[in-house]
Amino acid sequence: MGQKINPLGFRLGTTQSHHSLWFAQPKKYSEGLEEDKKIRDCIKNYVQKNIRISSGMEGISRIEIKKRIDLIQIIIYMGFPKLLIEDKPRRVEELRMNVQKELNCANKKLNIAITRIYNPYGHPNILAEFIAGQLKNRVSFRKAMKKAIELTEQANIKGIQVQIAGRIDGKEIARIEWIREGRVPLQTIEAKIDYCSYKVQTIYGVLGIKIWIFVDEE
Repeated sequence: MGQKINPLGFRLGTTQSHHSLWFAQPKKYSEGLEEDKKIRDCIKNYVQKNIRISSGMEGISRIEIKKRIDLIQIIIYMGFPKLLIEDKPRRVEELRMNVQKELNCANKKLNIAITRIYNPYGHPNILAEFIAGQLKNRVSFRKAMKKAIELTEQANIKGIQVQIAGRIDGKEIARIEWIREGRVPLQTIEAKIDYCSYKVQTIYGVLGIKIWIFVDEE
């Protein structure tokens, strides 16, 4: 069988860069990873609780973390930052306080910036959230996948593959269904490929959504 590898990890150093930038001694490395996970979970929970977009999407594409000795810089890339930006100073300050409380680090300064993404549907995380919302509303999975591919047409990408696995439509036997449009050259390291895997809880159990987007060739 072909060896499976995460497309982002496979391209590190060529077309893909790290989402977290910091240095730690080997003994402290696991603490740094835990801290990153806490930061990302805290931001996602805050956005989920306070910001409900009409379709129920958070619209976070990725969260980048840069750490220095006395500073943690967080950049949130959002597809629909409307609701965070409306009362921006108050909302961002509240979010900063939440993260600071979660991390419990008084000696480090926290800096949060929000960057807007143009063409949000060209990003797999936002697309996966869209499909998850459709599946929760009991829309047929094929219809949801086709609609997601239609949404990417305006994002100017070269190819997309969407895969859903689990007890689709409540069938007793789990299966995998996928659909591809355009080219998705996973073996080509020069090809810039964006990828995400996303879990969605439906009434029949958990479904897994995977999306590969072929953005461009370097």
